[in-house]
Amino acid sequence: MTIYPAIDIKGGRCVRLTQGRADHETVYAEIPADVAAQYQAAGSKWVHVIDLDGAFAGEPQNGAAVQAIVALGLKVQLGGGLRTVAAVERALGMGVCRVVIGTRAAESEEFVAGLVQRFGEQIAVGIDAKDGRVAVKGWVDTTATGAIVLAQRMDALGVCTLIHTDISTDGMLTGPNFGAQEAMLAAVSCRVIASGGVSRREDVAKLVETKKRRPNLDGVIIGKALYERRVDLVDLLTLAA
Repeated sequence: MTIYPAIDIKGGRCVRLTQGRADHETVYAEIPADVAAQYQAAGSKWVHVIDLDGAFAGEPQNGAAVQAIVALGLKVQLGGGLRTVAAVERALGMGVCRVVIGTRAAESEEFVAGLVQRFGEQIAVGIDAKDGRVAVKGWVDTTATGAIVLAQRMDALGVCTLIHTDISTDGMLTGPNFGAQEAMLAAVSCRVIASGGVSRREDVAKLVETKKRRPNLDGVIIGKALYERRVDLVDLLTLAA
């Protein structure tokens, strides 16, 4: 199971938002690439990077910071404002390994289908759920679409990886919504990356056990728990190996 340390970028800095709220921001580092280098030194192969300004604005805003992370040699999974083919092309062109489509996936199956046909496994879809419904545009708007319904549509289109975030637990350090993650894993055949709420080693251990039942659990994204040193990345990488 892959551990994806999270790097959220806002105004060029490494931050975390509580439940995605721009007015609940904590700055953890001035230079995101420095944080990525620490994760790399701990043994991580991947980082999950979100351009928060891009998510709110609708187009990427922190390209220089992303490029600096890519230059380290890490595998970068990037989301935030990737709502056009041109934006996806630019991200992949700078060396990003996998791009995450969120808002546009909820709006247009045709858009996602075209990307999958062209870029294959480099396309992931982020499904951010609030009370079981899909949230979009940096989690500002909640749609009427059920998260599992959207996931099944994306699976049918050939999307290889889904990132399922439970907004109610994100940044709260209260533990993941294991029930919601289990339901998502059962509903699709593609890979699923769990996100939201990891606060302790036991949360990751439980997901490792879940993977034995649900092999399509690809990994877990961990953000605030790492920044606040509630978990140790070297330990988690060993646990998940």
